[in-house]
Amino acid sequence: MLSGRRLDLLDPTPMDIEIEDIARGLAFVARWNGQTEGEFAYSVAEHSLLVEEIFGRLNPAAPVRWRMAALLHDAPEYVIGDMISPVKSSVGPGYAELDQRLTAAIHLRFGLPAAVPKTIKAKIKRADRVSAWLEATCIAGFTEAEADRLFGKMPAPLREGLSIRLRPPVEVRRDYTARHRTLLASMEG
Repeated sequence: MLSGRRLDLLDPTPMDIEIEDIARGLAFVARWNGQTEGEFAYSVAEHSLLVEEIFGRLNPAAPVRWRMAALLHDAPEYVIGDMISPVKSSVGPGYAELDQRLTAAIHLRFGLPAAVPKTIKAKIKRADRVSAWLEATCIAGFTEAEADRLFGKMPAPLREGLSIRLRPPVEVRRDYTARHRTLLASMEG
């Protein structure tokens, strides 16, 4: 990693993980395989910031640690990339195991349990689907009817004030790192 850390993908440890490496990697990983409108790719880092914001709107009383889990929900993709679900399934259980090992190391590094409780994971997944609906309709060329069918209906009040932002990776990386820092300070404080 650029931080100087050596990450063993088959046996990652929390000490192998640095938020700067995650932020940099995710800022350069394109969602939708780069097949989106705009001058910049819509990055996994930008998506993660949006998912954390949506999670907070849907779960305003949730402890800060679960907002951190929402921010980090795709963090393993900083080294293994973003694959659409059908591809992940076709790769087989090895991909899921690799993702779980990386997730556990990342979570432990930042004060979360290795595995997020299923109820919280489901709430993060809901926020992820809302984000996917917005992305699909705003930058990936889907109609609202198509997005409703694939991701579920998007409640109109939830849409208010949410937007898809296409920015240079350096800006997204900075904001991702700053949001992580803010959440981590709130967890420790």
